[in-house]
Amino acid sequence: MIHRILLCGLLALAASACAHAETVKDREGAVRQDRAARENDPRWIYNDVDRGFAEARRTGKPLLVVLRCVPCLACAGIDTQVLTEGSALGPLLDRFVCVRLINANTLDLSRFQFDFDLSFTTLVFNGDGTVYGRYGSWLHQKNSQETATAGYRAALQSALDLHVGYPANRESLAGKQGAPIAYKTPVEIPGLAGKYTPFLNWSGKVVPSCVHCHQVNDGLRVTLRNQQQTLPESLIYPNPAPETVGLVLADDQVARVMSVAPGSIAARAGFLPGDDIERFAGQPLISPADFSWALHRQPTTVRIQASIRRNGSVRTLDVTLPEGWRQAADISRRVGTWGMRAMASGGLQLQDLTDAERREHGITADSMALRVRHAGEYGHHAAAKKAGFRKDDILVALEGRTNRITESQWIGSALTRFNPGGSVPATVLRGTNRLDLVLPIQ
Repeated sequence: MIHRILLCGLLALAASACAHAETVKDREGAVRQDRAARENDPRWIYNDVDRGFAEARRTGKPLLVVLRCVPCLACAGIDTQVLTEGSALGPLLDRFVCVRLINANTLDLSRFQFDFDLSFTTLVFNGDGTVYGRYGSWLHQKNSQETATAGYRAALQSALDLHVGYPANRESLAGKQGAPIAYKTPVEIPGLAGKYTPFLNWSGKVVPSCVHCHQVNDGLRVTLRNQQQTLPESLIYPNPAPETVGLVLADDQVARVMSVAPGSIAARAGFLPGDDIERFAGQPLISPADFSWALHRQPTTVRIQASIRRNGSVRTLDVTLPEGWRQAADISRRVGTWGMRAMASGGLQLQDLTDAERREHGITADSMALRVRHAGEYGHHAAAKKAGFRKDDILVALEGRTNRITESQWIGSALTRFNPGGSVPATVLRGTNRLDLVLPIQ
């Protein structure tokens, strides 16, 4: 039974990724065209990271590794800018050994830890494997036509600066390195191991043979659930966005504060608009993704320091992350959340009602009101529908609790507390009727 759930879960996760992420029409053709264009490109080493590390050691240059999900349209704009010969990025890229990876099958997971839900990511290494920093943009992920590269240029220049200071700055880079992980490569993760091999099937259908980056965390989550375990918050809320602590960072700078949410963690720490965050939790930053990585590595509660530059001078701010701080993260747009929706809500996609919608239904601003935007129909994504839930139902109580929560908060609450096989009482509004149902936990 466990193996059947695992297999169905992984297939459903892969299917949901394709269904809810815009892709090119000819996915197979796009992958093969990418290979043809880049395999003999003088700047790019194609799909061979070991060769890249060897070349970085030989030349003394830093290693730039771009991970790109070719069939996905997200981030197509910045990807084109990075690849285009003669673009403004060219002179900067030439200062690196550049590698393009289009699949995650044989990634060394002890080194390659990043935001797996993005379809375009860059990591910069020293030739000895030390990570200098990460770049990943949700701006480009949300808008496939976005071509801005100012933030990318800032990240690469900052990485070059760290390279110049290496190895004297090695100690400050310790927090940027990957955390211990149980599996050496994605194809060793249970469920992926039986379906994928280390090599792409270039002689047949290449796209189905590719492990997509998001499947790493998907596989880890499914493995734990099939072992009847709860999930750690770091797997539910990976690489929390700066907004989680109340910061909006500029997309065209390394880590410049654009705004600070009143009453937030950042506001209490003393951040102000215009601050440039140079270090966070002891780590030198090269991009907002580096800030998210530093957050990702923090425990449930901790007091850390941020080094900021304000009006030309450097000062230190104390940042306190209270218990439950990750639950402020919005994971609704992440492809990895589709699998967790099956686990926490039986396959329901939920959306908090706006204040106007609440007034229409007579629901107060501090009460629960989660509309069912989508109810899954296949495999364990159909569990809630089989239990009687319907699209456009409004959840107004879970476990007898009626306080206002977001879908992201419910997913975290459910998956950190409940093992698979349980259920919770739920109350929904369906039209003018109030119904008591049971929400399955898987």
